[in-house]
Amino acid sequence: MRYWINELWRLGYMLFGLGAMGLLLGELGGHLLAGMGWGLAAGLGLYVFLHLRHVRLLYVWLLKNPREAPPPGTGVWGDLFDRLYHYQKAQTQLQQRLRDILRRIQDSCEAMRDSVVMLDPQGDLEWWNSAACDMLGLQPDHDRGQPITNFLRDPRFIAYFETGDYREPLLIPSPVQANRTLQFHLTLFGDNERLLMARDVTRLHQLEMMRRDFVANVSHELRTPLTVLAGYLETYSDHVDQLPQRWQRGFDQMQAQTTRMQNLVEDLLLLSRLEIDSPDDDRDTLDVPSLLDSIAADARELSAEHHQLSIETEEPRQLLANTKEIRSAVSNLVFNAVRYTPAGSTITLRWKPWHDGSAIEVEDNGDGFDPIHIPRLTERFYRVDKGRSAATGGTGLGLAIVKHVLLRHDASLEIVSRPGLGARFRCVFPAARVAPALPTSPSSDTSTSA
Repeated sequence: MRYWINELWRLGYMLFGLGAMGLLLGELGGHLLAGMGWGLAAGLGLYVFLHLRHVRLLYVWLLKNPREAPPPGTGVWGDLFDRLYHYQKAQTQLQQRLRDILRRIQDSCEAMRDSVVMLDPQGDLEWWNSAACDMLGLQPDHDRGQPITNFLRDPRFIAYFETGDYREPLLIPSPVQANRTLQFHLTLFGDNERLLMARDVTRLHQLEMMRRDFVANVSHELRTPLTVLAGYLETYSDHVDQLPQRWQRGFDQMQAQTTRMQNLVEDLLLLSRLEIDSPDDDRDTLDVPSLLDSIAADARELSAEHHQLSIETEEPRQLLANTKEIRSAVSNLVFNAVRYTPAGSTITLRWKPWHDGSAIEVEDNGDGFDPIHIPRLTERFYRVDKGRSAATGGTGLGLAIVKHVLLRHDASLEIVSRPGLGARFRCVFPAARVAPALPTSPSSDTSTSA
């Protein structure tokens, strides 16, 4: 505002001076008013001329090189030139800093051994580092702007890319070298743009396969000697009255530990098969209420009637699944509830609709556990209470088996628990795994308990 006031004063002085001069000349010539008018017109013309001159200086300066010092100006034009120059200088410095940051980011990505690929909102290639050329076969000369699915044509990657759920990485063979295993991870940013990162995990994948093969082979080799030991112990148990009394405790412990090792080997073999074998394409039409009835009967026998078991059926539809695998998964959940809840607890088996699909729930009102353990519960041999591991007779592999069975059925495991409030394990199956209900008789029950 101060500059505009100064400019108005400057215009006033100019008009006053030229008007007074015109008035003086008009008085000498005998035309007072005409002289004053010509003086004012001359003042306005001079003022406009000065502004036009500054406009031309501004245009020439911006056209040639605005990074150079601005032309000299007077009044508000001088201040305008200075402000534009400082603004241009600040913008130039900011652009240089941004260029340096982008250059460092690109240099950092180039130094990475992992592939980094930037995709636009349509999924087309925008930029990638050198590692992507080696892992994915991208060529910087003519691949820019092409859809990423033109180069990664594995159906698993296309499904992973289109779902938009990138919480878990994807492992598939390299499109360039089939003997290399790559781990892909997509991240959304900006306006639905994507950052694709690919890591060579061939060595880790080979080690994982070696571990699986080792566990499967060792478990298989242990099966024969354990069977022999169990057979001899069973034979000796028929003549236990002939054994010395001091051997009785050791004999009982050998029987218990042999049985425990046999259960462990069987669980290890089952877990190895679930990890290695491909999921079966054949799906049984599973009557879940009947399955829950059968599992509840086994659980009552294990519990020795110390727990209250009930079954609730809220879902009339059936499940498309491998009967043996689902039975194994649900049995593990129910037997864990029997082992880890105190006598007198209630265990509920529930078959219910859940969102678009259905769910099998195993819920108890036992002691519960701290939610901090939930992320690790499905790890092999992980136990919430290690002090009770020997007393319960479990192998520590039950929830790991549940997790792999559900993965093979496109399902997921949800766990909710609080200390003192019991625990709920929910097996959630998608709509594709649910079949229409069979006709039922009017007298059929939907809930049983014992």
